Order: sequence, then structure tokens, then C-alpha cells
Amino acid sequence: MALAGASLGNVVVVVLVVITTYLASHVLYNLYLHPLRRYPGPLLMRATKLGFCYGLVRGTLPFDMLALHKRYGPVVRIAPDQLAFADAGAWKDIMGHQKAGALEFEKNPKFYRPVPAIPVDIINASREEHGLLRRTMAHGFSDRSMREQQPIIQGYVDLLVRRLRGLAEAGEAVDMTAWYNFTTFDVIGDLAFGESFGCLDNSDYHPWVKAIFDLTRTGTVVQALAQYPGLLRFLVSLVPMSAWKEREHHLELTKAKLLRRMESGKERPDLVEGLLKKKDEWGLTLDKLQANSAILIIAGSETTATLLSGVTYLLLTNQSALERLTAEIRSTFKAEAEIDFASVSTLPYLLACLDEALRLYPPVPGGLPRIVPKGGATICKNYVPEKTVVSIFHWAMYHDENNFKDPLSFRPERWLDDPAFATDNKEAFQPFHIGPRNCLGRNLAYIEMRIILARIIWNFDMRITEEGLDWIRNQRAFNLWQKGPLKVWLTPVR
Repeated sequence: MALAGASLGNVVVVVLVVITTYLASHVLYNLYLHPLRRYPGPLLMRATKLGFCYGLVRGTLPFDMLALHKRYGPVVRIAPDQLAFADAGAWKDIMGHQKAGALEFEKNPKFYRPVPAIPVDIINASREEHGLLRRTMAHGFSDRSMREQQPIIQGYVDLLVRRLRGLAEAGEAVDMTAWYNFTTFDVIGDLAFGESFGCLDNSDYHPWVKAIFDLTRTGTVVQALAQYPGLLRFLVSLVPMSAWKEREHHLELTKAKLLRRMESGKERPDLVEGLLKKKDEWGLTLDKLQANSAILIIAGSETTATLLSGVTYLLLTNQSALERLTAEIRSTFKAEAEIDFASVSTLPYLLACLDEALRLYPPVPGGLPRIVPKGGATICKNYVPEKTVVSIFHWAMYHDENNFKDPLSFRPERWLDDPAFATDNKEAFQPFHIGPRNCLGRNLAYIEMRIILARIIWNFDMRITEEGLDWIRNQRAFNLWQKGPLKVWLTPVR
């Protein structure tokens, strides 16, 4: 027995020695032999992926990046195989259109599709498939299509104003974050499926919408685990069947909405009309249509509502800016009916406020990683070897004093050619990205944000509650912001 015990003890010691030796050699390689060894960064991040994963799971990674860039410069090694850039030129080098014959920086699957079961859609598709889907869906986001969709969108904004008037007259403080979300989810539901989620009617989130928010934080955990593929596969195998059934339930809900839209047989100016017309010609399966419809719901609603919440908070905590915007809107129009897609596009200070909110509170504050193609590439005059993961973190880029003067303050005038901000590097500001994969929904986002904010300010005087003053201060970012209620007192304007 003693001999057997000793033998088992020896085996354990050998195993521990092997593991320790492997880990130590891995760390030493990352620090002294890795192709990225010359790039600066914190020791833990250069040696292992633990520092990167910790910031990702805690929801602080976008904010950590600003401190890292201040300490180490515009290029920082944030994991053994990852670099983060805060140089405006990185947008073009990483995401811009490449020269003829040059390879595109593909999206990092560990971020966009960490689990193979995640369906392929326009966001995570390969270059060729993305191009096909984009050409098919582009018409739905065109200026002409936006004009055709105006009655649909205005109808939901009308309903928002009526519901808020009722709450204001009842003397209730209103959670503007929730009501902006109700509106944008109902709008995108109608534009993607031909029916809303009923959030405005019911004054609550649809169960499917709630599930989207619940899964946001889980998504960052899965992305962190994807840095260790073997561990991720093992943990996924342990997920109980009940969890997969819940996922299947939401997929079935999406499919049911899409089928009702398809079976209606009606042509309507919405976002999926182009896909439906080409589905047979291009072999777009129901699963493919379902995946792209579902991604439209998230990308076309939550981010717009987030920006509206952010600009409302920033205006209410910067009284002079609120007064200037209120004066612009109420002096431009004689009646609320004049506020439409065309007229709100002529309001310069309104656009400046939205752009400044996009800078201070970008709806996607983190970095959307790409992979350097075969043969390596030059990024901001730095040679970066192939297979390196490269990112630009919006929040860090926009709060860097090397790019923007007085970066922590809400100053909309910087977007109106105020000479006080002549040194601002406007090229650093790319909230919708650039290049062949830039945001397809930019037109829709700006139209929705302008029309909703203009109608709110036309109809109400607003005052933030005491509890709302700290709304933005303690938020964390799990790819999207984890927002709490933004409580506001509304006074209807007669």
C-alpha cells in the first residue's frame, strides 16, 4: 500500500512539473520570443491572456484601454497575440478598403462567433458572403427607403409622445432609457418582421427583448473563454439541455415572426424586403433569413436607444447645451407636424449634440477585433505580423487628449468648427466604422435619433432626478452598456 501511495505521489509530482514547465515556457515565449515581443504593455497582458479576459468579463476593458494608451502610447499589447491602437490612421489601415490584390482584415471569430452553433449572419459572415448579404440588404437602408419608411417610424414616435404625456400629467418620473428602448425595438420589429414587439403598447419589454439583454453579459464570458478553445468546448458540453431549449425557443420565435412576414405576400418598404426578393435566386435558406433578421433587431435598436439615453443625460447635466438645442428646435418649427425626416436634417446643433454624445458615450465602447492577413501588414507605420488580433477601442480613442481637446466634457460646438477645438483630430471619430464593413444602418440610426430627440424636446421640458445624476458614472460595458434607469421629470409644453 505504501509503495502504491508513493507511486501515485510520484505521478502527481511529475504531472505538476510538466504543467508548470509548460506554463513557464509559454510565458517565457510570449515575453521574449513572440513576434509581438517589441510592443509595450502590462506584464500580465504580454505574458498571458488572463489580464485581457479579466477586463472583458468585468466590463472595464474599454476604460482600461485609455489608461494603457496614456502609459504605453498609441499601440499597446493587450494580450500575447493582440494589439490595441489609438492612432486615427488605424481606422483606414485596419478597416478601410485595401489596395488591389491586398487581403482584407477578417473579423476575429473568437469575438464574433465564439461558438460554432451561432448562426452565420451579415455581421460575422466571411468577406464574400458579407458582400452578397450587404448588396441584398442595402436598398432597405437607402435614402429612398428611409423616406418610404417614414410613416412607420413616425407612427411609433407619435405613440411614444402620447405615452410620455400621460405619465408626465400623472406626475411620474419617467425612465427615459426604458422608453427609448421600447420605441426603437418596436420600430425595428416592424421594419424587420412587419410587426412590432408591443413594448410601447404594454409599457414593458417583450420577453424576447429581455432575453437579449440577459445574454449580453454571458456573451462576454463566452468570448473570454474562446481565448482557450479547449476549455470552451468542454464547458459548452456541460451546458444543461434546458439552456439549449431556451435558446431554441427564441430562435423559433424569430422564425415564426419571419414566416408571418413572408406569408403576408405584401411588398412593403422594410429592411428584409431585399432579402426576401433574392432568397430563391441566391439560395438564402430560412435559417439564413432568420439569422439576419435577428441581428437587425439587436443592431438596429439597442444601440440607437443607448445613444438617445446618453445624449439626454448629457443635455440634462449641461444646461447651456440643453437651452441652445431647445431654442433651435422650437424656433425652427411652427407646428409639430413640420418635424419630419427632411426638416430635422437641417438642424446643425441637433446633429452636433448627437455626434458629441457618440464621442463621449459610444453605444459600442469596446474594440471590434480583426485579424491581420497572411503576409502581415503595416498599421500606422508599424509592421504587424500575420494572425495578430488588432482592435481600436472607441471609448479610449474618443477620450484621448491626443485626439480631442477637453475630452471628458460635453462640448457640441467642437462639431461646428469652433476655433477653440481646431486641434481636434476628427478623423479619430468613426462611430459607424469605415470601409467595406462599415455600419449599414447609419442612415436609419441618424434619422431615428434626430426625429425622436427633436420630438421629445418640442413636447417636453426635462429635468433630471437626483438619482439620475450618477446614471453614467458607474456603468460597465459588456460589449454593450449595462444601463440602469434614467429617471427624468417631464413637463408637457402647451
